[in-house]
Amino acid sequence: MPTTTASALTSGVDAGERRLNGPQTTGRDYRNLSAAEFPMRRDDDVRITLRDGTVLLADVHRPDTDRPVPALIAASPYPRQIQDLGLPTGVVEAGASDFWVPRGYAHVIVNLRGMCGSEGTWTFFDSQERLDLHDIVEWVAAQPWCDGQIGMIGISYYAMTQLAAAVERPPHLKAVFPLHLTTSMYGAARHNGLYSEAFVRSWLSVLGIVSRGNRIFRNPLLRLLRRVLLRPAVHRRFATFDGEAALTGLKLIRRLPRPEHPWNDLLRACADEHPTKDAWWDDRDLGPRLSRVDIPVYLGSDWTNVPLHLPGTFDAWDGLVDNPNVRMALLGDHGLPWPWESMHVEALAWFDQWLKGRDTGIMHGPPIRYVVSGADGWRTAEHWPPKSELTEVRLSADATLGYDAGAGCRCYDSATGHLTWVSAPLDEDLDVVGHAELALTATTTATDTGWIVLLEDVAPDGTATSITQGWLRAALREVDEQASVPGRPVLPLRDAVPVPPGEPVDYRIPLVATARRFAAGHRIRLTVSSNDAGPDSRPMLGFTHTPVGPAAVNTVHATSRLLLPVAI
Repeated sequence: MPTTTASALTSGVDAGERRLNGPQTTGRDYRNLSAAEFPMRRDDDVRITLRDGTVLLADVHRPDTDRPVPALIAASPYPRQIQDLGLPTGVVEAGASDFWVPRGYAHVIVNLRGMCGSEGTWTFFDSQERLDLHDIVEWVAAQPWCDGQIGMIGISYYAMTQLAAAVERPPHLKAVFPLHLTTSMYGAARHNGLYSEAFVRSWLSVLGIVSRGNRIFRNPLLRLLRRVLLRPAVHRRFATFDGEAALTGLKLIRRLPRPEHPWNDLLRACADEHPTKDAWWDDRDLGPRLSRVDIPVYLGSDWTNVPLHLPGTFDAWDGLVDNPNVRMALLGDHGLPWPWESMHVEALAWFDQWLKGRDTGIMHGPPIRYVVSGADGWRTAEHWPPKSELTEVRLSADATLGYDAGAGCRCYDSATGHLTWVSAPLDEDLDVVGHAELALTATTTATDTGWIVLLEDVAPDGTATSITQGWLRAALREVDEQASVPGRPVLPLRDAVPVPPGEPVDYRIPLVATARRFAAGHRIRLTVSSNDAGPDSRPMLGFTHTPVGPAAVNTVHATSRLLLPVAI
């Protein structure tokens, strides 16, 4: 039976409220926002019955009032019971109930099939999950405490389920706010063919461990931990918990025991059985389905989440091109820390606009607001990418990155080595905004290898900051030239074609989009490798890959070019 508790706690940005971490807006002031006026009630273990009879469990946080209110649904495999715990980990991502409920929204946190007490077997972001999400939306809309206006909220997997629900077009879903999303599970698990082993193995293992944690997560000790974690002096320390901290935690937890099914099946599918983008992955790809989404969508990410969610944000922007009510925010460092509670004021302006009919000002101005890392303030754009000029920089045989290529080539061992090119100190600030590409000409002694590209900003004191990366399995080098533009090659990733050993081959390797000011006096550094798991490697956020092919000698020719989008 569901259990009910009550609370008067309120979070926000005003005096007397529990202070939220992270940026709360994109630098704008809004109007007509809902005020905090309701006490909270919480109904645990509420049963949601799907069309096939499967029962999911939800925790429902809602205003203590007889008046029906709009509802915000957060659905994922992650434990619903700890979403208000204040724990700085990458599974606490549903948002702050004590922000939403006092302002007149129900916050409904749902566990998907097979997770934390919900019946069935988790099916990994497939068509079955999309149908389930449709049913969840319509079930919530039919409850007496809901006025039928439904939004969805949360980051990461919670963001992914928002768009997954939206493509099914449940009648009562009116708006979504998916930050840090992924549209293609192939894109997340295999970076242009390279298996993102460190993340996928850790993530699926941890999901298997927490899947049976329904009763564990109701432990009274967690209530005590909640009081500790939400103390202001403790909570403030979590404002920078993101990225690499999350992967480190996953690697520690994954050593615990977990069920065999379906987790080992899913690991085999990702690592071994589906190396190319086949029908199994197509069922887990929202890209071709996004044209069906006609409700308002607010996209966003931060520039540091390069190996996971940043690419999906731009994929979604492209897929929603015909939707007039799409907005996008691109944040700087620590824009979306854990537990997730940043951008809540921005989201309140969004949901007040679309679920409560208030003119908050959220739709005024250009649809894109973004930070240029290393520069001050917010910028705006009507289109992505903003206006820029692709500038060719040559990978010279003398290891310099510049405008004169010279002749020759450079070699490295694919198992243990890498090559680096460094520019001269910049004479003036250089803003790189948009999508870069490495036009690589290379020779390998194997029939397949991996290309891993890292772009860094090197300060005068030698401190290096990773900016973005690109990846490609050599055998999946085919480019859809008709769909591609300079800087943005489209890779079908479906048919592996062996590389002719010893012959020069041209590759177009996309780098994940970025916005970075390389300050005067700084240098631009480019590194090419084939194995990022070695002691000298610098993979962003610690996302390493399984090496491709046997050890080989890889040779990069000086005709190779880095195409940088320089803002104009």
